[in-house]
Parts: sequence; C-alpha cells; structure tokens
Amino acid sequence: MQITRRSLGIIAAGAPGLALAQGAAQPADPRLGARSTGQATAPVTVLEFFSLTCGHCAAFHNQVWPRVKLELVNTGRIRMVWRDFPLDGVALAAAAVARALPEDRYEAFIATLFQTQDRWAFAQGRQIDELARIAALAGMDRARFDAVLADEALRRGILESRMAAEREFQIRATPSFAFNGRLHSGNLPFEQFARLVQDAPRT
Repeated sequence: MQITRRSLGIIAAGAPGLALAQGAAQPADPRLGARSTGQATAPVTVLEFFSLTCGHCAAFHNQVWPRVKLELVNTGRIRMVWRDFPLDGVALAAAAVARALPEDRYEAFIATLFQTQDRWAFAQGRQIDELARIAALAGMDRARFDAVLADEALRRGILESRMAAEREFQIRATPSFAFNGRLHSGNLPFEQFARLVQDAPRT
C-alpha cells in the first residue's frame, strides 16, 4: 500500500491526547522490543515493515509467509523481524494490542489478524469491537483491551518506531522488506523473496 505524507498526521489525529515528540527519549518498555522469529545467528536478517490494515501485507502473510518460514526461517537462512508501520488509527490500535500480548503469542496473533482482516479492519464503525473479539480469543479481556488502547506511551512508542523507519529507510509503501539493510517494497512472491535473500549483502 502506498504511503502518503498525510498518513502519520491522520494516525495522530485519530489518537486523542497523543503528542509526538521528535527525538524524545522514552523509558525502556519490553512491549516495544523486537518481535522476531528465526536464529539470531542467521546470515540474513529481514526486517518487515507492515500495517495490519494493509491488504498487500495480508496477502504476503497469508500466501507467501508460510513458505518463507518453512524454507528460509526454519532452515536457518534468515531471521525475520517484524516492524510496525501503521497506516491508520485502526492499524495503530491493532499493533498496540499485538505488542501488549505475551511475546510468545505475537506471531500467532498477527497471523490471525491478517487471516481475518476483511472481518475487522474494514468493518465500518465496528473495527474496535471486532478487534476486541479477536483479542479475547488470544486471552485479553475487554477491560485489558480498553486499557491498552488508552495507553499513550505504547502508541507513542509504536509511532516513533515508524518515524525512525521512515528516516532510516525512506519507506514509501507497505509491506517493505530490508534484507541486511537493503530495502525492497511490495508483496514479493516467494521466488523473488528468496533471490533477495541470496543477494543480500553480507557483513
């Protein structure tokens, strides 16, 4: 999905009370730590920048990611690191919920969100309630869910991570992937993804 310059402003406008401070130091928060799968010693680290409401991101996760995990992650060729890049307020809410769950539930939860994206992300006027139902299946009750959505520090941390990615990689679309730092954008078919892994710079 192409990114417009207005998108970050739209997200902030949809998060009442959330002020973004450029360069402000934030206390360490384990919820904002790396979410990844694969061996730390893998020769290639792939960063994926995604939005949970992006249809192209869902297509990658539903159609390509299972093969990537089987053939490239499980064989030790890559380590995959997921980086939130929310494109709207609903995606920001979903990212916050995912990060507030225990770390070992993160991958399964975002997989579920991508598999059911048409049910919750585009349910006009009901997105948050539908998201809460899916979160409940992952063990987060409604009181905890509401508290997560009201957590300004968590939302700010996610948005500051997005801003840092924009500065470092000049991301213009989701999904985008950095193969040992070399950026490629779009829903990559498996064959192209595997070639980019093979061609990634080695340090």
